Amino acid sequence: MSYNRNIINQGRIIMAEIYLRRAQLQDLTAIMKIIDDAKELLKKNGSPQWQNGYPDQETFTQDIVMQTNWILINDNKVVATATLQLTPEPTYRNITQGQWQQPDEPYATIHRVAISSNYRGQGLSKLLFSNLLTVGQMQGIKNFRVDTHRSNKAMQHIAENFNFKKRGIIKVNDQNDPERLAYELNLGSHHKLTRINNNFMQPLIDKL
Repeated sequence: MSYNRNIINQGRIIMAEIYLRRAQLQDLTAIMKIIDDAKELLKKNGSPQWQNGYPDQETFTQDIVMQTNWILINDNKVVATATLQLTPEPTYRNITQGQWQQPDEPYATIHRVAISSNYRGQGLSKLLFSNLLTVGQMQGIKNFRVDTHRSNKAMQHIAENFNFKKRGIIKVNDQNDPERLAYELNLGSHHKLTRINNNFMQPLIDKL
């Protein structure tokens, strides 16, 4: 999943290749730099989210080992990160002030989203989310969930731009403020999903 995109750099337009891939352990330093910058931005904006040490390097190490962390690469640099969790999220079992639209259907959760401070405002969050939704759909997922603090307007804006609907309030393990806004995207049965595997090129190879 890659894109060629015009980037303006000091008055010059250059072409850069942007693509999504699974994170590897050697990406941890770059990922944690993005996360630390995101924590500072949240603090500056008055949000208590991510101000108690979470998420830390151990969190992302586990995500990488479980192959659930994805990174957006731009011009060979890690510019964004997110975790796409395909197993049920324990904190979503109890929801108040609303309910999930598809409470009993399989779903994927998008966690720990962050964009490099050097690339904010360039629309990379849209590329990140669209690619994550594609990855989920390719694995048969039609329902996606995400949560964020009520003061995190940027994350709310991203979710709403992708037609996620606010479903209610869930609680996470955060001593500062455990309440999170819960969002859900339901891609209905009219969306045709196509499963692929690494053998999809084999018929062409056999003809060579």
